Amino acid sequence: MPVSPAGGSPAALRRLARGGAPTLLWRALLAATLVGGIGLLPWLSRTDPALTVLKARSVERDPTPEALRAVRDELGLDDGPLTLLGRWLGGLLHGDAGQSWISGTDALPSATQALGVSLLLMAGALAAAVGTAAAVCARTLWLGSRRRLGERTPGGTMTAVLAALPEFLLASVSASVIGVQLGWLPALGWYGPQWMVLPSLALGLPAGAVLGRMLDDLLPAAFAEPWALAAAARGVPPRSVARQALRRSLPGLLPNLGLFVVGLTGGSVAVEQIFDIPGLGRLTLRAALAQDLPVLQTGTLALVLLAAAVGVVARLTARWLIGPALRDGALHSLHRPTPPAPRTLPLLYGTLLLAVIGLGLPRDPLVLNTAVRLQAPSAAHPFGTDALGRDILARIAHGALNTLALALAVSVTALVTGVLLGLLPRLSGPLVDTVNAVPPVLVALLVTGIAGSGPWTPALAVAAVAWSPLATHTSALLQQERATTHLTATRALGAGPWYLLTHELLPAILPPVARHALLRLPGIALSLAALGFLGLGARPPSPEWGLLLAENQPYAERAPWAVLAPAAVLALLGALAVTAAGGVRRPRLPRRLQRSGAAPAERQGRPVEREPSALEPLPTPVLISPTDTT
Repeated sequence: MPVSPAGGSPAALRRLARGGAPTLLWRALLAATLVGGIGLLPWLSRTDPALTVLKARSVERDPTPEALRAVRDELGLDDGPLTLLGRWLGGLLHGDAGQSWISGTDALPSATQALGVSLLLMAGALAAAVGTAAAVCARTLWLGSRRRLGERTPGGTMTAVLAALPEFLLASVSASVIGVQLGWLPALGWYGPQWMVLPSLALGLPAGAVLGRMLDDLLPAAFAEPWALAAAARGVPPRSVARQALRRSLPGLLPNLGLFVVGLTGGSVAVEQIFDIPGLGRLTLRAALAQDLPVLQTGTLALVLLAAAVGVVARLTARWLIGPALRDGALHSLHRPTPPAPRTLPLLYGTLLLAVIGLGLPRDPLVLNTAVRLQAPSAAHPFGTDALGRDILARIAHGALNTLALALAVSVTALVTGVLLGLLPRLSGPLVDTVNAVPPVLVALLVTGIAGSGPWTPALAVAAVAWSPLATHTSALLQQERATTHLTATRALGAGPWYLLTHELLPAILPPVARHALLRLPGIALSLAALGFLGLGARPPSPEWGLLLAENQPYAERAPWAVLAPAAVLALLGALAVTAAGGVRRPRLPRRLQRSGAAPAERQGRPVEREPSALEPLPTPVLISPTDTT
């Protein structure tokens, strides 16, 4: 009998319908709030919209009172933001998104064309990300399908390096080296498939490294499930076992894959700028800087609709992959207690990072010496000097204090917020889709308009969006953990909701989500400093890591050490974060509980009739995969 996504029964369908209406209303309210907040952006930023529009139209034109009055009358700015927003929404109902305040062209065709370019770029970047993730997981798949896999697979350093490399650095290096110097591929413009290769690689390699690492974290437990053991004992081909293990592990990853898809579409502003790609990210950024509200609101609305569609597809695909097992509570947990990971690599990377910081702190990061500008590494300057003759080692070391402290604080805040909201998927699901649809630069502009520009502005802006992938990860894991046979047995033996949450669900969910948060730590550090370079926080000559990369990027050909040194330290931070994440594991049960096998109700002081221990896995049909239908 066919199985519906909701479980197949009419009662389940009715529950789904009742739950869908509030979710849809909540999603519409969030989208309206976001679009309305963008409509208030010029007034929140405490600037004169007429002056900004006039300067965007013509830099040489003097902002006389008559010229400003003409712009206000033309655009109807004196009517106020609410009236302008109402007019835009009214026209949108009739398929008219208004006209650009800068160029006078229709906003809807411009946004549609830019969205098509971004979707094409996203497809190429997604292909590169999938290939990278496959390369990261290839060893685990090969060993696991042949029953040669231990508790965990070693490695992760190369993944950390790829995940920690900033997209704009990959884009600029590939454009200058592969596109200009070697001439293998075109570096500027958007005229055909060849122009897609370099920007797709710049976007897809870091995203694929993160996705591959998350998938590689789930595969060992999938290969250890009873169905995989039975399949190997019956001589099932290793390729089939590996394919089923992928199917078992992908549902926990699909929601984050959806976030990456939307992020690759609207968040690739730097890559689009470097390669001169007329995508939606660059369009919205330019509209935000010029306060071109019709174009900005139309582009943002397109991203919100795309995020909602991608989120629905990801959830339906996950339910299709393991829907029957979710319905029947026939899953096994992918997050079993494991021994702690070796601490050799984290200690090594941490020692190297502390050594770099310790050697650079006694040096002055602000002293100028134009006589030694762009000097190669030497005994006096181990990492060389920048274009102003400043010591790069000193700037890296002093920038580490602020960058790492802020990045760690934002990461902890994002982890706590993501876990708490992830436990409420009906509330956080639409909120995640809406937040993820907004480019980080636009979030920073909104935060700046509300809170003002200052050293804490980048932290607030990054923290406003950094929790969303962690909340998505938490919700996906929570859904699967609730459908495990172990939890069903524990509930049947008398455990209450609070006991299940604190003793079963959270111990299984927190370690993988914490590992995910550590994997994103280098990216958060870079995002903080990059926003400061845009004038939304710390500004030159502050020795922020992102500022170092951006300031020295134009000299990458003449003085590559000026870019490679901060990039190498950032990659070292990524390697430290990934290897340290391997030690965040669910602890084994105490020996006394393993020997006694006490049921949850007995440990709470309530006598119950003796049943098989909830700590022991229940029998499972040995030849049935967890994704097979019944």
